[in-house]
Amino acid sequence: MPFVAKIVLTLAVFGLLIFVHELGHFLMAKKAGVLVHEFALGMGPRLFSFRKNGTLYSIRLLPIGGFVQMEGEDGDGEGEGSFSRKKKSVRLGVLAAGAAMNLILGFVLTFAVVVSAPALGGKTVHSFAQNATSNLYGLQAGDEILAIAGKRVSVSSDISYLIVGYGAEPCDVLVRRDGEKVLLKSVEFPNGLDESSGLRYGMVDFSVQAVPKNVGTVLQHTFLRTVSTAKSIWRSLGDLITGRYGIKQMSGPVGMTDTIGASVADGWRSLVSLVAFITINLGVMNLLPLPALDGGRILFLLIEVIRGKPMKPEYEGYINFVGLVLLLLLMVVVTYNDIVKLFV
Repeated sequence: MPFVAKIVLTLAVFGLLIFVHELGHFLMAKKAGVLVHEFALGMGPRLFSFRKNGTLYSIRLLPIGGFVQMEGEDGDGEGEGSFSRKKKSVRLGVLAAGAAMNLILGFVLTFAVVVSAPALGGKTVHSFAQNATSNLYGLQAGDEILAIAGKRVSVSSDISYLIVGYGAEPCDVLVRRDGEKVLLKSVEFPNGLDESSGLRYGMVDFSVQAVPKNVGTVLQHTFLRTVSTAKSIWRSLGDLITGRYGIKQMSGPVGMTDTIGASVADGWRSLVSLVAFITINLGVMNLLPLPALDGGRILFLLIEVIRGKPMKPEYEGYINFVGLVLLLLLMVVVTYNDIVKLFV
């Protein structure tokens, strides 16, 4: 796929996910009777706008982010339509609605992938590949995999994620064999090397048994895969904090262009799976209790509940400003790393 086409597709994907996120805030605010001044996609100068029912709808020049500007969201609004005058439960709902919409979209997209799959993979080992090593360290056909590297396995996609992420080094594998739990110590998997990041990764060297495909199993797999994706994001954050991965292993929209392009080449199911992962990622990340994110505003709201009174708007503004600056600096560093990788 031409590079320009990759960029256009990447902007379209992120534009859709940002629209869905902001739509969540917008719909919940409207339902709660909050006056919405503007619903914007993008940042910077307005390119196109129109007004309807008191709300300005606009598309802005820079295709990054978006926002829903509400009356009183900074704590200084008056009247019935002010966000700050609504009940705490209502404000919590408005703040969480954006992330909730991303997670719901992730579930819907994951359902499309699961329901269209020719078969559903289980957690029981079926057979080993020719270059397999895990069978030399105790893993057997018929073993039901319960955990890898101390991380619980709920669905077949967990197996791939955990082996790729933790299988570069010997790791413990918990299985159920003949009705009993057996812990296999220091199982080794084949390794691969990601040349762009220099990281080694584990490779799955066995296939799993299929499970019957029906309404129940499709819904179960969809739910478990959605939860699994969210858990993998939390684990990745933990690995970043503990230093297992460095900032150079992070990737932003620029770095995602090649990934999205490759997924298109692999077929629509691959692309939809990737978009599901990104939207779930966006939902989880926005709930982190960090300034400038929805989770940070939710944290301020919880502090208000505990203190019995809100934090002074100017203090909250200062904290959010510092958080926004740090977030923008992180984006600059990640984007720089992405650009460097493109030309290495």
